[in-house]
Amino acid sequence: MKQQIIKLVRNGLYKEALHLYGEDLIASLLPNKFTFPPLFKACAKLNSPIQGQILHTHLIKTGFSHDIYAATALTDMYMKLHCFECALKVNGYCNEALILFKEICFGLWRPNSLTIATVLPACQSLELGMQVHTLAIKLGVELDVYVATSLLTMYSNCGEIVLAINMFVEMTDKNVVSYNAFLSGLLQNGVPLMVLQVFKNMMGNCEVGQPNCVTFISIISACASLLYLQFGRQVHGVLMKVETQFDTMVGTALVDMYSKCRAWQWGYDVFKEMKGSRNLITWNSMIAGLMLNNQSEMAVALFEEVKFEGMKPDSATWNSMIRGFSQLGKGFEAFKYFEKMQSAGVELSLKCITGLLPACSILCALKQGKEIHGLAIRSGISNEEFMATALIDMYMNCGYSSCARKIFDQFESKPDDPAFWNAMTSGYGRNGENGSAFEIFDLMREEKVKPNSATFIGVLSSCSHTGQVDRGLQVFRMMNKVCNLSPNLEHFGCMVDLLDPPAAIFASLLGACKCHLNYELGEEIAMKLSELEPETPEPFVILSSIYAAVGRWGDVERIRLMIDDRGLRKFPGFSSISVT
Repeated sequence: MKQQIIKLVRNGLYKEALHLYGEDLIASLLPNKFTFPPLFKACAKLNSPIQGQILHTHLIKTGFSHDIYAATALTDMYMKLHCFECALKVNGYCNEALILFKEICFGLWRPNSLTIATVLPACQSLELGMQVHTLAIKLGVELDVYVATSLLTMYSNCGEIVLAINMFVEMTDKNVVSYNAFLSGLLQNGVPLMVLQVFKNMMGNCEVGQPNCVTFISIISACASLLYLQFGRQVHGVLMKVETQFDTMVGTALVDMYSKCRAWQWGYDVFKEMKGSRNLITWNSMIAGLMLNNQSEMAVALFEEVKFEGMKPDSATWNSMIRGFSQLGKGFEAFKYFEKMQSAGVELSLKCITGLLPACSILCALKQGKEIHGLAIRSGISNEEFMATALIDMYMNCGYSSCARKIFDQFESKPDDPAFWNAMTSGYGRNGENGSAFEIFDLMREEKVKPNSATFIGVLSSCSHTGQVDRGLQVFRMMNKVCNLSPNLEHFGCMVDLLDPPAAIFASLLGACKCHLNYELGEEIAMKLSELEPETPEPFVILSSIYAAVGRWGDVERIRLMIDDRGLRKFPGFSSISVT
């Protein structure tokens, strides 16, 4: 990552460097202390204090804020951006910046709009930000375009999207920068539908000016999130008409949007039109999009072509291949590319490791799954919530619920993400341990974790498998009355199975009869099962094996004649082995 970013900055491709850093974060590639200095230089060249503040936050979170080289570059950036108060933050001097600001307020100097706009990013809490907002109102500068833009950015970063919306509505003087800040805040807070509405308003406001590349990237990303293909096509058309350079980042966003909207052919057309301006991020987006649309052969071909463009596949490229094959159910291919990745000396990431775990589930490759678990422990990421959820799911799919439970129990404070709990409830259900599934669901409620739609599918399925009609009805009512969730077809399907016991229950009972060699009850259940599924020979095959196990060969012959008389055919079994 470091060398690529340095090269882009050295060549004056500042926006591309920042975009590459963002893609690397998405791909879970961790930066080092040498990653940030060229990025700070890029922010200074682009005159982007907001982006600089974001990078400053990342520097602190990654623990490199005390590195002399990084701190010097950060200070230099703030001074070139004329952000003196922000420069005081370089070594954690947020309080000092605010103290200096207070001295200005109570001294002979009167703060102006520039002072207010500069100090707002130093406010690390909503309370401080609102205090500065109050002062801006007293000074009469709250509607200044720079102050108002900083305020709505501050509210967006604090997750107070309603206050950010109010701030934007009150602004009397809006420009492209304020619109872009608002659009980014809406995306950041998960309101993509409103992004499209604001964009329509922007296009109808002649005073704002033409949208730029940043605007279009936000809009296209919103279309990708909502899977709004038609709107995305319209934006593409507008993009071709306005006098805005069709740069690499916009093209990459279009490739990503078309791929996610299952229109990979259009995405591929954009990709081909970008020949000569494509970067590695563009290639990664196209490869991931092809995998998403089950075009693995084309993805493999593009993967091989990357080197002919003078680029080397990075961790995100390999992740796209590995995760793509896993999601397509091609476990052998996923492991093949993982081995190639290791041979190429590419550093492993959290996304790569979690992408391999579904392949272990597909192949029931417990050994490889345990090896990945060990790798995660050595890498210090085994306690990451996302990693733990993937490990639980893998062990459950491989039939080792006890290993999954150990991972679950190692969290003294359980995550509040329902996906973590769903992996346990659905996993127990798949393994026939429905009592444990109910236990996890009850614990989930005790911990006040809000269930989602998938949670109720797992629990209702367990109720159906165990024939607990009353409990199933109670859980179904809870879904709407307590959790305010509307049931879908899958939930209604579970209820139908619950109220009209399916063949699966009798099949489970017949399996229990085989385990205990209870041929009398076994024959009764087999006959009932044959009524529900008259074309299936399995009930009689299982019953025949029970009689054979207890040495009742006359009954074995009787059951086989019954199979022949009904014209049922047992398909021969088969096994698969891995050849290395």
